[in-house]
Amino acid sequence: MSIITENNHLQKKAAFMNEFPKRKVVEHNDLISSVAKMDKVPLKIFELAVSCIDTDNPPKDNIVFLSKRELFAFFDVSDSNKHSRFREAIEKMQKTAYFEIKEVKDKGYKMKSIVPIPMVEWNSYNDEVKIRFDIDIMPYLIELKQNFTQYALTDVMELNSKYSIIIYKWLCMHFNQYEHYQNKGGRRHNQLEEYRNPSIPMNELRVLTDTVTEYKRFTHFETRILKTAIQEINEHTHYNVTYEKIKIGRTIDSIQFHIDKKVQLQELNGEYKIREQDPAYLQGKADKEVNKQALFAEAMQSKYTMELITSTLLSPVQMTDITLMANLQQEVYPLYKQLEAIVGLKGVRKHLEYVANKKLDYSKPNLVKYLKTAVMRYLESGDTKQPEKDKTRYVKTKGKVTPVGSKTPDWDYKNETTPEEQKELEKIKKELSDSMKK
Repeated sequence: MSIITENNHLQKKAAFMNEFPKRKVVEHNDLISSVAKMDKVPLKIFELAVSCIDTDNPPKDNIVFLSKRELFAFFDVSDSNKHSRFREAIEKMQKTAYFEIKEVKDKGYKMKSIVPIPMVEWNSYNDEVKIRFDIDIMPYLIELKQNFTQYALTDVMELNSKYSIIIYKWLCMHFNQYEHYQNKGGRRHNQLEEYRNPSIPMNELRVLTDTVTEYKRFTHFETRILKTAIQEINEHTHYNVTYEKIKIGRTIDSIQFHIDKKVQLQELNGEYKIREQDPAYLQGKADKEVNKQALFAEAMQSKYTMELITSTLLSPVQMTDITLMANLQQEVYPLYKQLEAIVGLKGVRKHLEYVANKKLDYSKPNLVKYLKTAVMRYLESGDTKQPEKDKTRYVKTKGKVTPVGSKTPDWDYKNETTPEEQKELEKIKKELSDSMKK
């Protein structure tokens, strides 16, 4: 939804239900971990208002505009007294709702108590609702260079308990860090697992949910807070969450959560590409990219790359193609290593010179296939003749030659090709041409 400013809000209308899935809420982690002294409805109004802030271009006057219809759609309110209920929620938010924020400092910590929205203005003759954030809450909403959490507005929209919203946001804070460091690196495996399976001491969980003096028996706390929150989160958000109780003796000392992200169906041309939303598939795709980068680095250091350039089979421009170089390293260079073990580096050079002279235009887009086919055919042909005194025996196999014996001599080819060799090379050329045309 576009932010409506004082100058253009009369021209722009608020978006409604179809816009909600596009909206994100972004808050500083200190605010996520704070104690929300408010009920469900004021908390939801606050989250909805936060989703209207453009963090790249925050409102200078700390004001955003919503619409009554948007608010009623967000809360799924359609009864006749919705206006009076909305007024009551606003009044309650301003009179009783606030955040207790605890900031860790060098010498200890600092506590802040902030009323997030001190001013809400609306009238009886149009649809607009004007909301002004308190100046002290704004740093937790716009100064987000680090230590912030983003989550979907639609997730919050569907939660019916303030405890569900609070625990959901806390879980998002940890899972966001898991996804960030999983993609960017910088954390050990056990640290990633801690983000994905966060634990919280019971005394801290009671402070977070503002239930220090309520539901003192754990069975009541679990029934009213934990089970209700987890059930709603699993039903209405992007996550599947379970938890286990960690005991010290007979006492429940802490709660450990286990978070998994649901597979989101992505619609493309009317069809859902389930595979491309599968975490295992995405992880495999990421692993392949890492492997490709490693192969590319190896190829850039390989002597065979320079030999291909010298023989004009590879251009400096092609060297910048990561996929091409990775495929050469994986598919072709191991075969060149086998050939070098039999005929030496000079023999490899002579092979490349021949291949370069015989390469046709249609083989250029298929360089890896062309070079691989050429060297495999050459190895299979058995035409890797060497002087008898330095000869290394080899076993002829389909697609692969395995040297036998300890000697891997380096010998010079003659500058002239014998009639027998020429006949065999012509045969290989024809086979290569037929193979590349298929």
